[in-house]
Order: sequence, then C-alpha cells, then structure tokens
Amino acid sequence: MSYYGFAPYVPVARRKANAKKEMNKLAKKGIKVQPVSFQGRIISKSFWGKAWCDHVEQYSDFSNRLPRGQTYVRNGSVCHLAIEQGKINAYVYGSDLYKITIKISPLDKNKWLNIQKECSGKIDSLLEFLQGKISDGVMQVVTDPDKGLFPLSNEIDMHCNCPDGAYLCKHIAAVIYGVGHRLDTEPESLFLLRKVDQNKLIKHIKLPTSEKTQKRQVKGDLSDIFGINMDEQPILKKTLRKTTKQSTKESTKETTKKARKKSVPQKKTIRPTGKTISRLRKKLGMNYSQFSRLIGVSNATISNWEKKPERLKLKDKHYTALLLISNFDKDQAWEKLSAD
Repeated sequence: MSYYGFAPYVPVARRKANAKKEMNKLAKKGIKVQPVSFQGRIISKSFWGKAWCDHVEQYSDFSNRLPRGQTYVRNGSVCHLAIEQGKINAYVYGSDLYKITIKISPLDKNKWLNIQKECSGKIDSLLEFLQGKISDGVMQVVTDPDKGLFPLSNEIDMHCNCPDGAYLCKHIAAVIYGVGHRLDTEPESLFLLRKVDQNKLIKHIKLPTSEKTQKRQVKGDLSDIFGINMDEQPILKKTLRKTTKQSTKESTKETTKKARKKSVPQKKTIRPTGKTISRLRKKLGMNYSQFSRLIGVSNATISNWEKKPERLKLKDKHYTALLLISNFDKDQAWEKLSAD
C-alpha cells in the first residue's frame, strides 16, 4: 500500500508499547536505557535546561523544525538519550525506531580560558553553580550565545536514520529538547558534552595556614608574671612546678585516650547492595560518572553494582570509601568531588 511518500500514522499508545519492546531488546544487548519522561507540558524547569532550549531556538535554521519535536518529547517518544563526551546518542520511536547521533565540537580553548577568567573568584560552590544559584553576571557569561558554553549551530552535526530528508527532522528536534530536560537533573552533562571540566570554574579557597608553635620565652622576673615574689616564697614555686607537671600528665593521658578512640576501626554501618548504592547515589544527586569518582571505580562498575540484588563483595578500599560518603550530605559530597 502506498502512503504517497509518508509513513503511516501510529497512535501514541501503540508507539509507546512498541518503543518499550525495542528498549527491552537494547537492554538485553547491554545498553543502559535512559528514557526521557516527564509529566505536563513544561519541557525544562531549571536554569540550565531553559537556557539550552532558548539557545537552540534562536537559530533561524532550527526554528522552523524544532516545534515538531516538542510533541514527540512530551509524549515519551524519546525512549533513550545518553550524553557522552562530545556526543549524544538517542533512540526515538515514530512510525519505527530511529537512531539519532548528534556530535558537538569541543569548546574552543580560548573561549574556555576567557570563561574561566571572567568567572575567576566568583564561584565558591559547585553545587550552587550547577543549580544556577550564582550571580546573574556569572550565569550570563557561561550562557552567552557567542562566548559561552553552548554550541554554535556550525558546531552541531546531526544524523537520524529516518526517511525524512531534512537536516533537522522531528526525531532530532525531540532529542534536542530532551537534552534540555535532562539538564534539569544533570547540568554537569553540558560540561561533559563540551569536553571541559566544570571544576576549573570553582574558586580555590585557601584555608589560613596554621601558625607554627613557638616556645614562649619568659622575659623578666616570674614575680612580674605571676604577681608573687618567688624568692621569698619557694613553696609556691615548687607547687607551681608540681601543678604544671600534673596538668601536663593529665593532658597527655587525655590525648592518648582520644588517639586510641580514633585508632579503633569503625564498625560497618552499611550493607552494600545494589539498592543501597543506588539510593545513596540518588540522595547525593550524582550520575554514574560523579559517583564512581568518589568511590574510585569505573562508571560500568557502579552500573553493575546497582543491578545486583544480593550483598556485594567489595574490596576494602571501595567499602571504606562507600562507608565514608554514606555519612555525607549532598554539599559535603560535592565538595569532596571538587577537591578530588
């Protein structure tokens, strides 16, 4: 049957069912499926997500084609979207399952150096920066259409294997909006996409160096310091020495007790299972890449751990790292990640 060059219309319900089947096939092949799904009509709510959408919508060569992708991303047709270094891989279900690849050129080195220079000393918290809570001046620098982090139209290379001959089909448009939605929860993905390290924008706060302990040399007579005549009262002199020795001994005992307490190994307070690790990672608001850096393993290792229902047998160093960050709140975890 001929459709005059157009594929037949597929109802949304059937499209979702077909997409689910195709994604199950991909999962069996070892691909970690990352669908784009949300409720309502608002595609992006965060600073980064909105800024991304506003940026790509300004291009005249995109503007006529982008609206067609909004419907697709809203109804859940973007069944997989993975942001990697300089590349976006996605699958969108229309009349069939289509594979989309979008390549983004690395951020120009001089442009990145200028951004760092403009932001120098103005960003103290990585978490607040990624949440868009830094001053408007800084955020305008990193989102400037020409000088900021977002790619220019000639730095974006897009491909979809659908039969639509257009440079920007509705499937690619859906993926572009899907990136905006993904930045709501993973703003650090933008830096990964442009192949730059967001930690280089953070102000390095130097803690004051500890003062060197200096021996206090007593000048003048002890009678001037303690308000007593030491020559006429030798008993008080002996008492002072005795008290000082006793105080020093008690202080040494207290220090020894504290040192012993610290040397006692911590009791294990976490049962390492896939669910435990997944909950901890999500509680800290981190993706696989960030969480794996804290533990000292690869992204794939974290992914494999989270899939296992049984208790995990971890190396001592990995268990110790997991135990340490389990006591962190979100700010502490991000600060450690920045420090590392």
